[in-house]
Amino acid sequence: MSPQTLVGASVFEQELYDHLTSHAEGESDALRRYQELAGTTSSKAFRYLAELILEDERRHHRMLEALAETVRVSAELRGDEPPIPYLDLHKDREAILEATEQLLAIEKEDERELKRLAREMRDFKDTTLWELVLEIMRADNAKHRKILKFIKHHAKHGL
Repeated sequence: MSPQTLVGASVFEQELYDHLTSHAEGESDALRRYQELAGTTSSKAFRYLAELILEDERRHHRMLEALAETVRVSAELRGDEPPIPYLDLHKDREAILEATEQLLAIEKEDERELKRLAREMRDFKDTTLWELVLEIMRADNAKHRKILKFIKHHAKHGL
């Protein structure tokens, strides 16, 4: 991406936008490198793990682009809908809080099950990717709980 001057942006907004777009470009380089490595190795294990990382890197790239575009839309005051919405978790507050509690319970049960499975597979940690896959799933589960706790907090205490 070439640098873009945002119409009506403050110095802070312009610097933030520039930083985000620059970081997104760096993510593109990482994506290309992972893609290249995954495509040239004869190791199925490395290819599998590189693909897992690629999925995350692609999502990170999309998120950075959406964040940069959100800063642009906000700074330029054109009235466009930003890709990353403003917090409005006060809308449908009760339904959101109820669903969040249910989803947190599911994620907590998932965590207990993943821990149990990890203990069962401990003997295979030096010959398979199984334990690592479960650790990755647990990290995702922790991320889901963090998102749900954010939702719960802001639905409860938001405007």
